[in-house]
Amino acid sequence: MPEATHPPEGAAPHQPTPDKSESPLTASPQQKLFKRLDVVTFKNVSKTFGNGHEAKLALQDINFTIEDLPHVGELITIVGPSGCGKSTLLRILAGLKPHFPPTSGEVLVLAKPVTEPGPDRGLVDQKYSLLPHLTVLDNVAFGLRLRGVARSERIARAQEWVKKVGLEGSEKKFPSELSGGMQQRVAIAATLILEPRILLMDEPFGALDPGIRLRMQELLVQLWNEQQSTVFLVTHSVEEAVYLGDRVFLMAPNPGRLIDILKVPRPAEPPEASRRKPWFIDFCQALLRRLEEESPAPQGVKV
Repeated sequence: MPEATHPPEGAAPHQPTPDKSESPLTASPQQKLFKRLDVVTFKNVSKTFGNGHEAKLALQDINFTIEDLPHVGELITIVGPSGCGKSTLLRILAGLKPHFPPTSGEVLVLAKPVTEPGPDRGLVDQKYSLLPHLTVLDNVAFGLRLRGVARSERIARAQEWVKKVGLEGSEKKFPSELSGGMQQRVAIAATLILEPRILLMDEPFGALDPGIRLRMQELLVQLWNEQQSTVFLVTHSVEEAVYLGDRVFLMAPNPGRLIDILKVPRPAEPPEASRRKPWFIDFCQALLRRLEEESPAPQGVKV
């Protein structure tokens, strides 16, 4: 398994504040018996599509563990060229066919094997996945409706989330009346209202204009700080991966494999300001060079 490297020189590393109440020096006997479960574990996971001479090895021997960080959470970005298995990895974790199950290896969520999709994992991708016949408010509340939550409660919670994602005044609009950025805000609200333990995002901002994309990155950081959940975000953009990630998973193709895990400081300022910092520029350039070494023609990698 690749070892996580240290943050770039000149950047203050993110250090989660330890929960002193759970320190071995101060913990009660009951607390000492309690061990936090790892959020996600991949053990020697490989995936092959097809059979015989048409078989294609999409992922090979993926190994990593995401620990539980109470009151902090973690955002893991996954970056690499097209065809390196980023989306396959994410969909295996989501339990979605045909990517799931893996051909070999094991995937655990909170120490239990993944066998199917579940409410502990929420997925947002660039297709928005909104219901065209429902309004913004009803789209956001739809998951709660499926869970049997009373209408008054789900509408109240949906209104709160519409406000959080900056769509007040658009509650009665339909998806066809919204811009791409607004549709993605609805999709994010509709997922986060369900409070998944793990949020999976497959290039959620890939289809957006650059300016809107930066605003959506800021919004994601803001909501993530409130939720304190574990987030996996797939992207082609090295800059997006470095800005958003606590850790960056670097992947290479032919076959898809995890070649490095890098620690990055948690963002404390807007993306435009971060991207002007010398350490940020140098770090992104170093990642691009690494990707070029692993994949001679990385057409899918963009800065």
